[in-house]
This record gives sequence, C-alpha cells and structure tokens, in this order.
Amino acid sequence: MKCFRRIRQRAIMDRFEFVYTPKHGRWLNMAEIELNVLSGQCLKRRIDDIAVVRREVLAWQKFRNNKSAKVNWQFTAEDARIKLSRLYPTLEG
Repeated sequence: MKCFRRIRQRAIMDRFEFVYTPKHGRWLNMAEIELNVLSGQCLKRRIDDIAVVRREVLAWQKFRNNKSAKVNWQFTAEDARIKLSRLYPTLEG
C-alpha cells in the first residue's frame, strides 16, 4: 500500500513545474518592493530593542494601510530599457 502512495505522490509532483525567478527579474516581486520601502522609511536607523522594532513596524504598517499606499511596479518598454539598460544590448546598424 505504501508503494502505491509513493507512486501517486510522484505522479502528482510530476505535474508541477517549478520556475525560479531569475535574479535580474526580482524587481517584479511586489513584496520585496514593499519591504524595501519599510527599510527606507522605518528601519533606516539602529534600533536596539525588538519591542521598539515591533511598535515601529506596526505603526508604519497602519500608516501605509490607512494611506492606501500602492506599489506601482509596471514599466513601459521605454522605462524598462532605461532602468534595465545593462540587460538590453544595443545593436549598431
């Protein structure tokens, strides 16, 4: 019976394809962008007490939520070429 369970598990796992985001495409990750904003706006100083960190992050989170802050991570093709110029080779013609 265990053998059949393993075969079934393997069959299920074979249906999935794991795709990892390439390092140069990580800017698409909105959670990473939001954490970067948190870092810059709230945690850009040394805080020695974890309780203070928790209070500060909670206050920042409430502020962002009340403000209905949004992450706009979409680029036009032209903006992407400027921002990611090292990834777009230029062709001399």
